[in-house]
Amino acid sequence: MTIAKVNTAAVVGLEGHLIEVEVDISSGLPSITVVGLPDAAVQEAKERVRAAIRNSNYVVPRRRVTINLAPADLKKEGPGYDLPIALGILISSEQLNYDASKALFLGELSLDGSLRHTHGILPMVAFAQKRGFPQVFVSSADVKEAALIEEIEVIPANSLAELVAHLRGDIPIQPYVLDSASRANMVLESNVTDFSEIKGQQHVKRALEICAAGGHNILMSGPPGSGKTMMARSLPSLLPLMSAEEALDVSKIYSVSGLLPSDSPSVVQRPFRAPHYTISHAGLVGGGRNPKPGEITLSHHGVLFLDELAEFDRSALEALRQPLEDKIVTISRAQGSVTFPANFTLVAAMNPCPCGYHSDDTRVCRCSSGEISRYQKKISGPLLDRIDIFTAVPPVEYQKLFDQTPLESSKEIRSRVEASRQIQQQRFKGTSISCNAAMSPVEIRKFCQLSSYNQQLLRTATKQLLLSARSFHRIFKLSRTIADLENAAEIETSHLTEAIQYRARTME
Repeated sequence: MTIAKVNTAAVVGLEGHLIEVEVDISSGLPSITVVGLPDAAVQEAKERVRAAIRNSNYVVPRRRVTINLAPADLKKEGPGYDLPIALGILISSEQLNYDASKALFLGELSLDGSLRHTHGILPMVAFAQKRGFPQVFVSSADVKEAALIEEIEVIPANSLAELVAHLRGDIPIQPYVLDSASRANMVLESNVTDFSEIKGQQHVKRALEICAAGGHNILMSGPPGSGKTMMARSLPSLLPLMSAEEALDVSKIYSVSGLLPSDSPSVVQRPFRAPHYTISHAGLVGGGRNPKPGEITLSHHGVLFLDELAEFDRSALEALRQPLEDKIVTISRAQGSVTFPANFTLVAAMNPCPCGYHSDDTRVCRCSSGEISRYQKKISGPLLDRIDIFTAVPPVEYQKLFDQTPLESSKEIRSRVEASRQIQQQRFKGTSISCNAAMSPVEIRKFCQLSSYNQQLLRTATKQLLLSARSFHRIFKLSRTIADLENAAEIETSHLTEAIQYRARTME
């Protein structure tokens, strides 16, 4: 009997870490012991592996089997260690003669020896490619997801017996190669309403176009039934497709969260997440004993839509303040901290009062002034200060609902958005900034020059609207995006005045 070593990986946050599975078989009463900070799912691997080996026509040694998952100070969780443990037992008991040091093995075993889907395949294969492993062995159910990582050989297997036959050289398994057509067809399903189907609300559509063009946060306020939710859900139809690098980043997040469908293992459309207002703090920003991504991370490179904003738990909303500014969220626990990406566009909607009809000229609001004030104060000033665009959404007039005049489609608006984004990509080439909303004061001074007249205009607006320094800078960013939509090199007075009007917090 020899000590066998088989390489696998664990995911901490969104990053892969090398795990070495060591198996030692010694004399003693028959038993299988797993050490190295395993959780309950890893401890249960003993029974799954025992049955899988037996049902694959191999023998579980009737001796003392000790399995060490190194490094021992890293918490191991999930069923993905089944395959490397089973191979380690077969190698250590000399039923398989194979050097497992040159590859990574990932997969959960069924009792009959077949391989199941495992969460987090994408970041683990990316880690293997980064560390220089030439091969990675995965379940056939995970092969398309694993093959998204280039420059590494992906070997799919349906069962433990099939994999052992390959490792012995009896029945070779061909590496899987993902063709370009398959990559192009990988789309995250979404039901998006076209802007041409939305009647009226032209000023809100304009605000959403600016929001899409520059990645700006927006808050819509209006009575029930005015179209806030419908317009927010239409926003993805205006957004440009993600780059290959962005798509891979988002796909890693969805892989770790177990949200990638097996038939579409890559996200190519920008995410649109709309959590219910009863969501917990951990559900929104991420967390748990072993931190997992929350909705703000699932919205990375996409849109986070918070409907009925005032109904959300205040502590959960306040937790958005730092991610909105830094585009990351750090979750700290006693055993360490994990940082998740959170570069999303916030789209929020709310009613102006508890009954919803305070701003509706056609219905009577029955709320007292105190109730209205308390309701609106549920959204704190620091959070509102991080929103770029405030727009009122009045009820749609009945005659506009029956108007058959063709309206501008999402495709037409998206062409302007894409042109604006291309201007921004050229402007920020060589930096980590992707859009105007992410500019720091350094970029604002460089790219947002104002004439003396416009400086005086902004100075007056700052005093009258009592704008903070953050709001002051956000007007510059908005102005730059509006100018980009018109392909203007300089920020003109019309661009600045439109940006200023969006800073007025219209919630009444």
